[in-house]
Amino acid sequence: MKKVILITGISSGFGKQTAELLASEGNTVYGTVRRDVEISHAVNGLKLDLTNSDSIRQAVQTILQKEGRIDVLINNAGMHTGGPIESSPLENIKLQMDTNFLGTVNLTKEVLPVMRKQGGGTIINFSSIGGLMGLPFQPYYSAAKFAIEGFSEALRMEVRQFNIKIVLINPGDFHTNNSANRRNFLAPTDASDPYHEQYLKTLSIIEKDEANGWEPQVLAKKLVKIVECKNPRQRYIIASFEQKLAVVLKYILPGKLFRIILEDHYKIK
Repeated sequence: MKKVILITGISSGFGKQTAELLASEGNTVYGTVRRDVEISHAVNGLKLDLTNSDSIRQAVQTILQKEGRIDVLINNAGMHTGGPIESSPLENIKLQMDTNFLGTVNLTKEVLPVMRKQGGGTIINFSSIGGLMGLPFQPYYSAAKFAIEGFSEALRMEVRQFNIKIVLINPGDFHTNNSANRRNFLAPTDASDPYHEQYLKTLSIIEKDEANGWEPQVLAKKLVKIVECKNPRQRYIIASFEQKLAVVLKYILPGKLFRIILEDHYKIK
């Protein structure tokens, strides 16, 4: 049976590719954007600001008025900040949490009553490898993703009785616009900042990893299979072998030893 799907953040990357693929499979897809961008004619575009509760409510009501149901919610949209914990401006921290975490929470809360009344549904929340381990100089991004992890685990147990499935997606490094977008929200540091030299060195490694990452189509194809699956797994880590191995090592090695491995990768001394 074809589904009514709401996916956030389709202007580029994962969201764009996934929305188009889901629509090509015959699903009715509603994709959200913050600003006017060109999107596929097969996808129904909606304006949505995840930091505005009225905007969230209006988007959901628009879909209900036209379709009467929402079978799948994909909480894909997000943003990236970067910089030392000490140097990061409060407005960047707040925007990071308001968008990535509270945006997911508020949209999920708006959709839950719909899914309960219709007898079920699937909610797919985007976490990250950075939601399973704290990443240096991306502390608030990791914090937001850690929050999504805990939120999703609790939510899964609460809504089981209503036949609502909660799926976590943990992407590794992908070649998207993340590096470029993050540069708009980097902590302003200079030579007088005690973290400056290490920050720039680590940031160059982060951006190199992303530039060498997989193309977003890889994840989009996997998401289509997850949406079509009757009994999806609780979590999908979609990453290179090395990154999957890092997740395993995080949970089996002593914390200090794993930290040393991570520090070595990011050239932290």
